[in-house]
Amino acid sequence: MRFKIPFISFFFFLALAVAAQKTEPVKIGLLIQDKTTLAAKHGAELAIKTANENGGLNGRPFQLIIKSMEGPWGTGSKQAVALIFEDEVWALLGSHDGRNAHLVEQAATRSIVPFVSVWSSDPTLSQAFVPWFFNCVPNDRQQADALIKEIYTNRKLTRIATISDQVYDSNLALKNYLHRIQQGGEKEPLQFIFENFQGDMDAMADQLTKAKINALVLFCQSSASMKIIRLLRQRKMNLPVFGSLSILNEDVLSGQELHELANRVYVPSPTLSGSKNMTFRQDYQKTFGNLPGMAAAFAYDGMNVLIEAIRLAGGPEREKIQQSLLKLNHEGVTGHIQFDGKGNRLGSFTVSLYKP
Repeated sequence: MRFKIPFISFFFFLALAVAAQKTEPVKIGLLIQDKTTLAAKHGAELAIKTANENGGLNGRPFQLIIKSMEGPWGTGSKQAVALIFEDEVWALLGSHDGRNAHLVEQAATRSIVPFVSVWSSDPTLSQAFVPWFFNCVPNDRQQADALIKEIYTNRKLTRIATISDQVYDSNLALKNYLHRIQQGGEKEPLQFIFENFQGDMDAMADQLTKAKINALVLFCQSSASMKIIRLLRQRKMNLPVFGSLSILNEDVLSGQELHELANRVYVPSPTLSGSKNMTFRQDYQKTFGNLPGMAAAFAYDGMNVLIEAIRLAGGPEREKIQQSLLKLNHEGVTGHIQFDGKGNRLGSFTVSLYKP
């Protein structure tokens, strides 16, 4: 009898441990630019909610842990490290600018944690040949190729001007655009810097008119792009306006401002169509009270990509999750998602008129 009690106790505690493991949440970290970055937060939350309604991971619920990155330089790295070592997340999702993305990439690489980016289009993120990095967004080079094809090849426009601001991501996007133009032998565009005209926007419009340009390409953040679009409308300058995806940040622009951009700006993007996108839009509006934009859509897709990879891996082994991401063929609300060996999103991207 002395030997039966510990024997029974062993299996009792083993059963408790197994039961606890089945209910222990699968933690995924989300890093956002700041506490106002609600679109990505909501997109990721909706993906988590849907996954848990569909059984989670073999009955284990997915749990989203969110940290924002505002503060002194380096905060992004500290927040990523906290998610990895304190919260013990299985993977990271990031919706933030390129500089913070580099910090998160470094932390993920040192800690061997899969990192999926869903907003930065910085192409240098994949040039480090880090096997833990994946990007759901077409990078600056892919966006530049799509813009150049539409402007120079399809429309045969030649008198082009660019307007850029002094933000890191904007400068990088412009640099890649100009580099691709030089490689293709096209005529270099007339270049304007937004900050040079903030005190006199009419002077910018006068110079654009004098140059007789027939297309404008914006490499500015959302607020600056909005001011330029309004200036063109006020001056009745009816010319096609193109821009990078960063223009369409619904965390910066209000619903009314996005409505102003509708049918006025051409952007390179995956196709937001089909029944899956329609269901996403309906569920998002029902849950959060407004329609989703680009940031929410990419965050929703990025989270679903991670959830699918974790399910394929079957457990917390980060190397298996990383291998699953490499093999993934996911149909998302932003279209087909598949990655090359460097973590870039595969596929061709077309330029289309923005319609919310």
